[in-house]
Amino acid sequence: MDIKEIREYHTSSMGLFFTVDSFLYSKQSSFQKIEVFANESFGKILLLDGLVQTTEKDEFFYHEMLVHPACTTHSSPQNILVIGGGDGGALKEILRYPVESVCHVEIDAQVIEVGKKYFPWLSTCLKDKRVDLIIADGLEFLKETERTFDIIFVDSSEPVGPSVSLHRKDFYETAKKHLNGEEAVVVAQIGSPLYHLEFIRECSVTFKEIFKTVRFYVGPAPSYPGGNWCYAFLSDNVDPLVLKRDPPPGLKCYNRHIHQAAFTLHPFLKDNV
Repeated sequence: MDIKEIREYHTSSMGLFFTVDSFLYSKQSSFQKIEVFANESFGKILLLDGLVQTTEKDEFFYHEMLVHPACTTHSSPQNILVIGGGDGGALKEILRYPVESVCHVEIDAQVIEVGKKYFPWLSTCLKDKRVDLIIADGLEFLKETERTFDIIFVDSSEPVGPSVSLHRKDFYETAKKHLNGEEAVVVAQIGSPLYHLEFIRECSVTFKEIFKTVRFYVGPAPSYPGGNWCYAFLSDNVDPLVLKRDPPPGLKCYNRHIHQAAFTLHPFLKDNV
C-alpha cells in the first residue's frame, strides 16, 4: 500500500498522525478492518477500523495500568478472565504473576493471528500452558460458561462494532455473576477523560447500580486520544487503595506510588464520576 501517513481524528479539527515507513498488513475481517504498519518512532502499530489499538513503543503504559492495580489489591488471584485484548498485552502483564489460569476471550480470530505475527509477546503468551484462548463474543461467553474468576479484565476497543456489547449494563451484570470470592474485581478501560467524559459519566451511573465499590483511576497512554486514559475498578468489597502484594519486577510504568496517585483524580473528572 502506497500510504505515507495515517491520521486518527479525535475531533473534527485535530488528532494524531503517524508517518508510515511500511504497511505490513491490511485486511477486512468478519468484524473489522485490521491494519499493521511500521513507524520510525513507535515501531509496529495496530489499527482496528482506523483507530490505534497498540504500538510497540508505548503499549506498556496502557497494559500495566490496566492489569497491575487489580492484581496487587488481590492477595492471590488464580483464575483470571480477559475479554478483548487481542494484541496480547494484557496477557503479558497477567502472566508475570503465579496465576493458575487465564481465560482469554477474543471475538475476532484474525486479530489473534495478526498479533501473533507482528507482536511477538502474544505468541509467547499463547504458548504458556496457563492460557486458554477462546474465540467468542465476550457477553455470550459469560452467559454460557459456569466458570468463575478472581479478576475480570475488560480490554475492549471503542463502544462501536464488535465491542458494543461489552459496554452495556447487561454485560456488567452478567460479569458480576462470574466473580469468585470477597476479593473479586472487574477492571475495564473506559476511554479518554478529555474526549469521552460524557461516556465515562454514563458508565459511572451504570456501574453504581451494579457494584458497591466503583472507583476510577487514570494513567498515561501517549498514542491514545488525549494521552491520558481512564479505567474503572469495580467490586463489592475491595478498597483499591489497599495493596496486598508487591508488583512484579521489571515494570516500566506501574509501582506502588503510581498506584496511589492514579486514583487521585483531577477535579474535572472527579466531579463527573
